[in-house]
Amino acid sequence: MKRNALLVCVSLLVGAVTALSGPGTATAAPSAAPGSTPLEAAAVDLYVAPDGDDAAPGTPAEPLRTVQRGVDLAEPGTTIHLRAGTYAPATNIRLLESGTASQPITLRAHEGERAVIDGENMPHTPAPVDGSIPRAERGAIHLAGDHWRLIDLEIINGPYGVFGVDTSDNVFDGLVTRDNYESGLHLQGASGGNEILDLDSYGNRDPRKNGESADGLAIKEGSGSGNVVRGARLWNNSDDGYDAWEFLSPVLIEDSLAWGNGYNRWNLPDYTGDGNGFKLGGGDEDLPAAHVTRNSMAWDNSAGGFIDNANPGALVAERCTAWDNGGTGFDFADADGTLTANLAVANGTDASLGSGSSGSGNSWDIGGSWSFASTDPGTITGSRGSDGSIPSSPFLRPANGAEVGARF
Repeated sequence: MKRNALLVCVSLLVGAVTALSGPGTATAAPSAAPGSTPLEAAAVDLYVAPDGDDAAPGTPAEPLRTVQRGVDLAEPGTTIHLRAGTYAPATNIRLLESGTASQPITLRAHEGERAVIDGENMPHTPAPVDGSIPRAERGAIHLAGDHWRLIDLEIINGPYGVFGVDTSDNVFDGLVTRDNYESGLHLQGASGGNEILDLDSYGNRDPRKNGESADGLAIKEGSGSGNVVRGARLWNNSDDGYDAWEFLSPVLIEDSLAWGNGYNRWNLPDYTGDGNGFKLGGGDEDLPAAHVTRNSMAWDNSAGGFIDNANPGALVAERCTAWDNGGTGFDFADADGTLTANLAVANGTDASLGSGSSGSGNSWDIGGSWSFASTDPGTITGSRGSDGSIPSSPFLRPANGAEVGARF
């Protein structure tokens, strides 16, 4: 019998014996390998609940109390189920060990339940103006291992929401990262092969930097191939919706939205938030990176919609829409960019392309005036579908039916 199947059987047997023995009756634990605890040897599924007990076995009937205890007991193949409620630890949750490609470690809300990790009690919430946050203390969830799956969690009020450094081959699925004191989800360093799926990240701000650093999603200051963003919604963050500052490997962004970023909604003094929907690289030096953006929308951002931020790399933008942004809808003035079938309407400037950028089928290539089937974002920004998808909507589709711009 394979090890995982054996462990499941042992776990079920222990639960059955516990149930039959009744409260207050001692139950023999399964034998463990030398140097490990019985719980570590038997754990495939661990359960955590706000009213649990860290001395408990971590079963559905007797859950653990703290997320960190579940993380510390996890091994490759373990799933940690967080039962409904709010978890508010005094220090951040650190995911330092790794799963494997065939046996990732999963940290998730129990199916159909809402689990909130609230970082308000952690240090640096907020850090003082011009203050610093030690790297290990960044993130209500701090991820430095590989092969993790974080699913359906809500992370709020942290010193960053999720902060990952030198972390690869993870899946972030259905997360909500909101109202954090830095970026909602931030990856940096040697980080590749990560999938960010159906993320909602909003209301993140950074008083310590006067709004200049808190993005909805940041993949920055590093490199690593194979990072993918799909189905993200990034809104009302103090800096940018998405930021790829100084990330040198291509990132693929698809089917994503960024709106309302870069406005001082918190009355922060000396506000410096940038306010772009999708900031596609750039840095203090000419650092080329060939990021790809497809079927995505940016609207009502205080600055640009899709900008190269002085990235001279071979950027690609296909079937994207920029509407009513305060700056430039598509700013590829420095990129060696290829733009195809994009739509820009009612921005400060619709498109700014340098000599290195080219393309075809864009609204500025076709010319004329453009109107929309709908300018009401209510459906597309509302509740997600049961599968986590962004709902279908006629929002910002050309009224004439032209195959230009994004479709949801």
